[in-house]
Amino acid sequence: MFSKVRGPVLRASVFFGLCALLVTGGAYVWELWGVAAHRADGDAALGTYQQDPERADRTAAAVLDGNVREDPNPPMDGKAFGAGAVNWKSAGWAPSDPLEARPAPAEPAIGALFSPGSDGDPDHHCSAAVVHSPGGDLIATAAHCVYGAGFRTNLAFAPGYRDGVAPYGVWVPTRIDVDPRWTEVQDPDHDVAFVRLRRPGYPGQRLEDVTGAATVSFRPELPAPARVVGYPNDSEQPLDCRNTARAAGPTQLRVDCADVPNGTSGGPVLTDGHTLIGVIGGRDGGGDDATSYSSYFDDGVRALYERATKSPNRA
Repeated sequence: MFSKVRGPVLRASVFFGLCALLVTGGAYVWELWGVAAHRADGDAALGTYQQDPERADRTAAAVLDGNVREDPNPPMDGKAFGAGAVNWKSAGWAPSDPLEARPAPAEPAIGALFSPGSDGDPDHHCSAAVVHSPGGDLIATAAHCVYGAGFRTNLAFAPGYRDGVAPYGVWVPTRIDVDPRWTEVQDPDHDVAFVRLRRPGYPGQRLEDVTGAATVSFRPELPAPARVVGYPNDSEQPLDCRNTARAAGPTQLRVDCADVPNGTSGGPVLTDGHTLIGVIGGRDGGGDDATSYSSYFDDGVRALYERATKSPNRA
């Protein structure tokens, strides 16, 4: 609603309106600058980025200088995959009742992705899971968590994160791999990324040796009993929900569970407790209030995994 004003009141209104516009516009420009400051082109045609070690070390330091601390006496059960490590084909699985995500215990091989700095995102903006690889240094997440208008350069992973504590340390990328169909047009059928990591200050330590890992299943048979896990933006602990994973067309899978919010993107879709069949992402950026999606782990994802594990790691 507008009202008419006259004389000095009009001039004052215009003045303060212009000031507000400048402040708002300035804030927007500042945010855009912050986003650009934490992006790199990498090799977009291939879908690969080699992280600069010094930049990665600064990211880890920024996370630890913030609200996160490492546990000087980490748990000794890191190689167990956590509460979900059961064979669901024989026992131990039932859908959540009701079909709503609820807070869950932190698990060593599942964690939060942090992106410190003025990039417009919360401290931790996505989730990821450690997956088995020859180098023992690999996580799986959603491509939109690591690439948007360029590769993110301010990423750090805290496996087993809970309440400001990173019990298994803070890890930073050495290499990011996504499908070039994601870098080109952000195709939701290719919203998957694999990221190789190292822990600053701990040369030679392998992530998988510390946390354990999920096994990636390519071309999984559907429907299948499944569990989605992730860290909401505004929560310091993970949540999970169990239901049946079903095909959503030839290139997506879906798990119908309510209340899986922002920040859970990139979190694992697991079957048989420790087998990865998807990551929250894909259609509609990962879903809505009732459904979580994942790009289907087809032969293209297999090729991406093989590229991520076999390519030289120069960092």
